[in-house]
Amino acid sequence: MTSPSMRLVTYDRYGPADVLSVTTAPMPRPRPGEVLVRVHAVSVNGGELAMRAGRLLPFSGKRFPKRVGIDLAGEVVAAGDSRFAAGDLVWGQIGRRMGSAAEYVAVRPERLDHVPAGLDAVQAVTLPVGTTAITALRDMAALAPGERLLVRGATGGVGYVAVQLGKAMGAHVTALTSAGNLDLAEELGADEAIDHRAPGGLGRFDVILDTVGSGLPGFHRLLTAHGRMVTIAFDLDHPVRSLGYIAANAVRRRRAPGAGTGRRAGQDRRAARLNPLARLTSVVSATS
Repeated sequence: MTSPSMRLVTYDRYGPADVLSVTTAPMPRPRPGEVLVRVHAVSVNGGELAMRAGRLLPFSGKRFPKRVGIDLAGEVVAAGDSRFAAGDLVWGQIGRRMGSAAEYVAVRPERLDHVPAGLDAVQAVTLPVGTTAITALRDMAALAPGERLLVRGATGGVGYVAVQLGKAMGAHVTALTSAGNLDLAEELGADEAIDHRAPGGLGRFDVILDTVGSGLPGFHRLLTAHGRMVTIAFDLDHPVRSLGYIAANAVRRRRAPGAGTGRRAGQDRRAARLNPLARLTSVVSATS
């Protein structure tokens, strides 16, 4: 029996936005352990733009067509054996593969969570940037009260959340951003907002969150003796060299005392990672 068809976004060559097109494909049939979601909204990440432009050829290859989208918000159609029910509004990511820019997607339930009350789909689909900031500052860097935090790209998607989260965690936050966004960085709670084109002497930092990816060795030298640098981007002009440097200097995840293992522990860690988003709902309203 032929599956019903759905619409989705693909591209068959690298280039600007006009290489994108809407095509059709069979609706996915969820496998055991998957949830079928009707997609209401998707977001666009910088890495996706670079891939579509052909700037990540060592990793993306030349096989076409390629699908688009990682983040999503939508409505559960078939819940399977999961904690969700048909009709639940959810947000999350489809994983490492692309393809959330489609009418329907099949997703592992641990990659989804319920949409917080008061948010619509367009707002909810911006929440994954919050989990990135939380993972970087709390789980990877173990940012502590009183520490000095530097956020590069402080008014971008992840940086926007990281500045607020850093302040909420009791850190002294220095924001590097463009001259036109200095006031915004201060409104987000930065103790210092500095133009990235003329940073001057920045001093030393206990934690650096880098969302830019270039010039990493220079910023690494700004760390204190026990400092930690978490990088979520790499240099698009030198991707292989940049990723090699990141791997060699990676901060290992710092597990909380008593953290368990297995599926239940993974769900508990994910829930704990999402909880701080309840205090950051102003972020999604500002970015929608």
